Amino acid sequence: MRVACLTFWFYDYTIQMANELARHTEVLLLLPDYRSEEYLEGIDPKVKVHIFGYSRYAGRLGPSCYPMLKEIVTAVNDFEPDVIHFQVNNPMLCPLLPMLRKYPLVATFHDIEPHPGEDRLLDIGSLLYRLTLFMSRVLPDRIFVHGKALREILVENHRIPGWKVHVIPIGEHEVAPFVKFEQEGLEPEGSRVLFFGRIHRYKGLDCLIQAEPLITREVPDARIVIAGTGEDFGRYQEAMAGRDAFEVYNYRISYEEGARLFQQASVVALPYLEASQSGVIPTAYGFRRPVVVTDVGSLPEVVDDARTGYIVPPRDPVALAGAIVSLLKDPAACRRMGDAGYMKLKTEMAWETIARSLLAVYNELVPARERGTPPADETFAETVPAGGNER
Repeated sequence: MRVACLTFWFYDYTIQMANELARHTEVLLLLPDYRSEEYLEGIDPKVKVHIFGYSRYAGRLGPSCYPMLKEIVTAVNDFEPDVIHFQVNNPMLCPLLPMLRKYPLVATFHDIEPHPGEDRLLDIGSLLYRLTLFMSRVLPDRIFVHGKALREILVENHRIPGWKVHVIPIGEHEVAPFVKFEQEGLEPEGSRVLFFGRIHRYKGLDCLIQAEPLITREVPDARIVIAGTGEDFGRYQEAMAGRDAFEVYNYRISYEEGARLFQQASVVALPYLEASQSGVIPTAYGFRRPVVVTDVGSLPEVVDDARTGYIVPPRDPVALAGAIVSLLKDPAACRRMGDAGYMKLKTEMAWETIARSLLAVYNELVPARERGTPPADETFAETVPAGGNER
């Protein structure tokens, strides 16, 4: 079996996937030259790597991109894969996928639809993104998603045959680079609540800011740590009632600094208003930190309520504050839930577990492709549990 893994952006995830697959089969990893150099040292020597010239075309889809597309196709043809597995994340896939259609295609969707605020219908970038999502739904022979809720959207809303869509856990794609900088035995520093990652309206940071007075009323020394960048941060700063309770790092966080922030945190909060999945959860688990997440998308599928963290309703600052306070007041529960999250990461969400599911689909896909029809027993997708909560 020979597998080509292609991505334009999800470096961490795709590298972790390629590394694990390389333990079982031959792998070609195709990465863009745009900011990929910082990830190269994490690639297993067994993985064959091809860095393609993307940086000069970034953000520009047109005839001038043909040399890059040809480079990718040539590298794939030279490798002669049995399967191409790509990450859905870039409009360049629109012209590229038809050029690779002679091979079995497998897609991983990290987002099924644009997030609120990212769906400006008159914006050319949004239109290209929608076209990318459409083509990535139609052309692949199989699709992987990170949750049962996401599978339901594809099957029910987009009429994708159920046998075509498989569920796998999100995996620890952000953990390995962060843990590289982990300091042995470093304990949480005071009562710190970490909000980490891209800052966009759908992430619900407003709700966490509204919850702050309720948190600090019960835990006066609590600090709300906000780390990440995205939309204009001005409106969030204006909403902070108790500015002394907030610690803000409004820029792109390095792995070393990110590791420090996770280690110093007592609790990691994801107050999202809408979501598909989030790499923040496995990263928190990797640092043995409990999470408080909202009941949106497939987030609850990777959180065992009251065991690895708490699940609360979205847009509810009172419920969010209550869950955070209960953890900050009970360090023993934080440690217990953090340990449970770590065990979940290393078993249910481990790449060894995920790779078994990927290889099973690859192996059934190749003979099915040769026959020209799906196997008779493919009336529904066989899935790997993505978490402890059935929702």
